[in-house]
Amino acid sequence: MSESSEHDDTAVLSARGLVKTFGRVIGLDGVDLDLQRGEVLAVIGDNGAGKSTLIKTLTGALVPDAGEIRMDGHPVSFKRPQDAREAGIETVYQTLAVAPALDIASNLYLAREERRPGPLGSVLRMLDKKGMRERAQKSVSDLGISTVQNMAVAVESLSGGQRQAVAVARAAAFGGKVVVLDEPTAALGVKESAQVLRLVESLRERGLGVILISHNMPHVWQVADRIHVQRLGRCAGVISPESHSMTDGVAIMTGALSLDA
Repeated sequence: MSESSEHDDTAVLSARGLVKTFGRVIGLDGVDLDLQRGEVLAVIGDNGAGKSTLIKTLTGALVPDAGEIRMDGHPVSFKRPQDAREAGIETVYQTLAVAPALDIASNLYLAREERRPGPLGSVLRMLDKKGMRERAQKSVSDLGISTVQNMAVAVESLSGGQRQAVAVARAAAFGGKVVVLDEPTAALGVKESAQVLRLVESLRERGLGVILISHNMPHVWQVADRIHVQRLGRCAGVISPESHSMTDGVAIMTGALSLDA
């Protein structure tokens, strides 16, 4: 079962008929997806269901063999992740991709460093370290992150949850429209997981569209507005925490329950 074949032009991000094959292996087999502004859309599925392939095609890491992707109703074509970032999509992968030896502010502005105003920046190419720290502090504060205070602290000294918070803050600071979170609570304890889930809710409150990939069903049912279920390279259905239980979601994932029935 897939969503409507017509694009939802109110969606900040939508896809229709995405196909991606790897030789004889089918990664995606005609997948549709819609993400609204201010919505948390969870993507769940068993291993090999096509979750990673779907996310990579939506964020420019893979180019689909067929299908169409739109942002705000307009067709887009991402050939590389940088294209998606320039369109307003930021992705936080499970590996986080932070630079442990650098401080928090430097990580937030990694590959987006800002230079000092005037000749010091344009001629001498000096970085605006003070300004970046101040703006980094504001980005962290705006998200309600209270466990990270000093922007000059090296990321390697932070806990797993704090590192995840830094990565999410970086995505929120530059992701103008969509933030994709890949297993953000994996390997975190109960307390730190709760903090990350609050960050997810904060992104939604700021009007961003959030795609949450997770194996943790309680977390999905806690924060998701809708849940896209992947199975064998296809969309097996789109449900909500109100319409279906966690048991139902797992049954749809495994094929024990069909929404077409």
